[in-house]
Amino acid sequence: MSTTTATVTLADLTRMLRESAGEEEGIDLDGDVIDTPFMELGYDSLALLQVIGQIQREYGIEIPDDAVVDAETPGALLALINAGQTSAA
Repeated sequence: MSTTTATVTLADLTRMLRESAGEEEGIDLDGDVIDTPFMELGYDSLALLQVIGQIQREYGIEIPDDAVVDAETPGALLALINAGQTSAA
């Protein structure tokens, strides 16, 4: 399997959040949500694990479930995801 070098963007992440868990009424994922906690956006840890699974399938990136718990905002999760691409062996 070849290593994927595509960076996961905020647009990619919000698309997957919508596909996996929908979009909370009154929340605009197209707005400036990079530093908004997932709980404020209406997403719990189960929704995030679903998104992580989708990212792992689409991008071939391995992300430990326990690391996801510490990523409380879209920006933190994107940093974790994109760092995982370079450290995956």
